[in-house]
Amino acid sequence: MTPVYEFLIAAFLVISGVFGFVGSYGLIKLDNPMSRLHAPTKATTLGVGGVLIASILHSLMSEGHLSLHELLITLFLFLTAPITANFIAKVHIHRHETPGSLPVVGEDQDWATLATEPTAKAE
Repeated sequence: MTPVYEFLIAAFLVISGVFGFVGSYGLIKLDNPMSRLHAPTKATTLGVGGVLIASILHSLMSEGHLSLHELLITLFLFLTAPITANFIAKVHIHRHETPGSLPVVGEDQDWATLATEPTAKAE
């Protein structure tokens, strides 16, 4: 393996570690639960993605074949992390908020999470 590939793999691992650190720091330091949810889901997804890309490059350069396991893990991670974050956010909203404490949703209450009254559709 050439030093260029070793530097590239090490760069991906260092960048992944920085993303993981920033996500962990945001989880500890941010004020409300919705902000705490945002920091680790975005940052650690990129962190784990970087580690998997480094693993793909290492297997390609040292063993001479492309490992598809890491690609499947990356695809699964990138598809499920936003959905999981959305579900956790919805649970937080429904458990800790009341319709009176939420901001006004405007005229389009069909898309609101906790609309007070459903509006009749115009014909």
